[in-house]
Amino acid sequence: MKTSEIIKKQLTENPIILYMKGNPQFPMCGFSAAAVEAMQSTGTQFAFVNVLEQPRIRQGLPEVSDWPTFPQLFINGELVGGADIIKELNASGQLQALLEMAAEATG
Repeated sequence: MKTSEIIKKQLTENPIILYMKGNPQFPMCGFSAAAVEAMQSTGTQFAFVNVLEQPRIRQGLPEVSDWPTFPQLFINGELVGGADIIKELNASGQLQALLEMAAEATG
């Protein structure tokens, strides 16, 4: 399966997914840690992919998303952004609203 197909499958199967360095328990960079902290503060469940363990995804995702850095948060298959955007959305309350809409759409 092509890397782009794997990514599209992950985006389809996971309404909320964070592509990050490390995992939520052990983020491997400050930006991923900040994104996880913001996500966890909402109390919403989310899937994640550790791009350090999946080099094909790490290389291919920027081509699919047109976003060069990690982390990358997707909600309902749409790129939301990286750590700074996630933190800003969380601070304004918009992140919680986006996550709630995603949860309603899936369940």
